[in-house]
Amino acid sequence: MKKFQIILILSLFAFEISHACTNFLITKGATVDGSTMISYAADAHVLFGELYYYPAMVYKPGDSLTVYEWDTGNKLGRIAQAQKTYQVVGNMNEYQVAIGETTFTGRSELQDTTGIIDYGSMMYLALKRAKTAREAIEVMTSLVTEYGYYSTGESISISDPDEVWIMEIIGKGPGNTGAVWVARRIPDGYISGHANQARITTFPLDDPENCLYAADVIDVARARGYFKGEDKDFSFADAYSPIDFGNARFCEARVWSGFRKVNNSMDQYEDYAMGYNLHNRMPLWIKPDEKLSLQDVMGMMRDYFEGTSMDMTQDIGAGPNGCIVRWRPLTWEVEGKTYFNERAISTQQTGFSFVAQSRSWLPDPVGGVLWFGVDDTYSTVYTPMYCGIREAPKEFAVGNGAIMQFEEDAAFWVFNQVSNLAYTRYNLMIPFIREKQAELEQQFINELTKKDKELTDLYHSSKRKFYKQLTAFSKDKSQQTLTEWKNLYKFLFTRFMDGNVKTYVQGELNPKLEQPGYSEDWYQKVIEQTGDKFLYPGGEGH
Repeated sequence: MKKFQIILILSLFAFEISHACTNFLITKGATVDGSTMISYAADAHVLFGELYYYPAMVYKPGDSLTVYEWDTGNKLGRIAQAQKTYQVVGNMNEYQVAIGETTFTGRSELQDTTGIIDYGSMMYLALKRAKTAREAIEVMTSLVTEYGYYSTGESISISDPDEVWIMEIIGKGPGNTGAVWVARRIPDGYISGHANQARITTFPLDDPENCLYAADVIDVARARGYFKGEDKDFSFADAYSPIDFGNARFCEARVWSGFRKVNNSMDQYEDYAMGYNLHNRMPLWIKPDEKLSLQDVMGMMRDYFEGTSMDMTQDIGAGPNGCIVRWRPLTWEVEGKTYFNERAISTQQTGFSFVAQSRSWLPDPVGGVLWFGVDDTYSTVYTPMYCGIREAPKEFAVGNGAIMQFEEDAAFWVFNQVSNLAYTRYNLMIPFIREKQAELEQQFINELTKKDKELTDLYHSSKRKFYKQLTAFSKDKSQQTLTEWKNLYKFLFTRFMDGNVKTYVQGELNPKLEQPGYSEDWYQKVIEQTGDKFLYPGGEGH
């Protein structure tokens, strides 16, 4: 038992210091409109939410570039530059290719810190160099083969207008250049997901149309003693990232809960998601009960285990106002025992998130839309960024604020003002936030439908006017989002200041005042803790 506790504590520690992100992958046969989608929440406590923008470039033969680690900015080395690179907006390029990731860490002894390509550089280099998802896989795996892979284990989501792939990759250890990896195409009509735990188990060895892998992916595992048996029985996840309680409860549980929103048969895997039955493993992909809309996928990214036994509004950690966030650390120790909070998809430390939508029936600059948001997914607004825009809107642009630099016109800070205010009286404020969120997103979806047609017509008649209007649309929606959220903050602060609820009354000097206090359930908890300490003698108080 003591040995198990030590392993558990180490596992939880590794989880807390790694980036904890969530991705869902949606094929075109699983969507209402035939688009492909991937979602991504970048959940690092010191990550500033901003929209990256890289213009298309042409370079001279022999040019090179310096690779900096995405997480730290540390210089890793230099590599050859591509002769031509493509425009990238956030995590989507001008050909509607999108990439997201989650870190699963895996076996720590396999990290090669002499490698030059870290996971972040790998993603963005692929976006700059690939026109399809398959090309992106080729770019990423070729880069790490040539220059070495610096990072720990990663699960990667890759999509284009026609295909959606999940790839998992990990190094070979110090002094062994390259990486071992497997990439599987999600069957059309199905969806997948990953959240900081490797999910590819066994895979077909002779189906290159739907499964690609490193030639030595099994050999390295055998040499390291991670696997014994026949090749057909080899499981990437079991060899390179064995599942344990922490990986199930904090990682797989998020995938399970997202799947559960769109498939009614997922309750059979609840014991696995909670870490109690690691043999009852979820499938890599599932078929949703109904085809998914854009709003459905956004909804999958907004989850705190509601309606499950892990519902974060139902335990004492929610406080008197049903708050869905838990302050870190994720785990704590009391009298020699380790305890933990749940880790949901929606969380306070999200820097940015998105739903990348690729639509094959439209010209690429119009067909690709990065629905981009900052801060907590449950209270963000996904604002449409056409992948063909020529600059990032200033509200989300790099350089407008930083993680320790407050800027009042930076969307990251404005959204954090609203969410952090709401965390204090969550059950009272979140309905107003969700109402405004739904109103804006529905408006943007409706406007985008009309704008698609207008821009497509313009694309074939005047490229100059086309790109000008394309960019202007996303900039206008970004400004509207910022303005609406600033006004929402003013409204919430005014209405709920000092624990009161104030409502403006036309023609009256003072507002209507309500003081809802706490729920009866919470008052009962107070009584249980304090007994008669606060009992008012002789009757009712004043």
